Amino acid sequence: MANDLVRPDPWAGLRAQTPARVGLGRAGGSLPTRELLAFGAAHAQARDAVHLPLDVPALSARLAVLGGPPVLTVQSAAPDRATYLLRPDLGRRLSAASARMLDQGGVAAPCDLLLVIGDGLSAAAIERQAAPLVAEVLAQLPEGWTLGPLVVATQARVALGDDIGARLGAAQVAMLIGERPGLSSPDSLGIYLTHAPRVGRTDAERNCLSNVRPEGLPPAEAARKLWWLAQAARKLQLTGVGLKDCSDERSLPYSPVP
Repeated sequence: MANDLVRPDPWAGLRAQTPARVGLGRAGGSLPTRELLAFGAAHAQARDAVHLPLDVPALSARLAVLGGPPVLTVQSAAPDRATYLLRPDLGRRLSAASARMLDQGGVAAPCDLLLVIGDGLSAAAIERQAAPLVAEVLAQLPEGWTLGPLVVATQARVALGDDIGARLGAAQVAMLIGERPGLSSPDSLGIYLTHAPRVGRTDAERNCLSNVRPEGLPPAEAARKLWWLAQAARKLQLTGVGLKDCSDERSLPYSPVP
């Protein structure tokens, strides 16, 4: 009887096509209770994704078994999560201890591509998506390319990769970072590729691949696009607005005019 009080939204069919909150129905002049509760649960998941810390030892162990480069851990200049959220500038540069560790020499030789894995605004994204994505990046490694160590960074913003990449002599750096959680995607990972990383690079000098997760851009496809961009960046000697992602374009078959 209670279900008879809920009037289905005529757009309810769209719900099968998108995780967005459409076609929720009505109970009198309000949302149905189940939808209100679902919204509250999604909001709590998003808040948890921002505030819960990254389990660095567990992630490092999962990365180590992939058989790729060694794993390093660093921290930004933000000493804790509260400071990180209030001071974005501190998340863009290394702590003094991490900077000294990378500057000591012998940590790594110069490389073609450095992968930095940062918690960003969603540690859940890194815990769920980072290892499968790195596995695909390693599996699709082009011939002649060298990778630097896998760097796990905490309290990290995107630009932290520039500081790390410059200190380790990387030709390019790919920052794998937890994206700002949405109400339907609290575990979405983003990839930011920067050619010739150095402190002071802007977002206009990067290429971004977003929504990396099984329900969005799957890891294998994200790795394919990343390597396409990296190889194109090497040819053009740049990333950002001057490099367009044409990885999905297909050439039309050539047929000469008779």
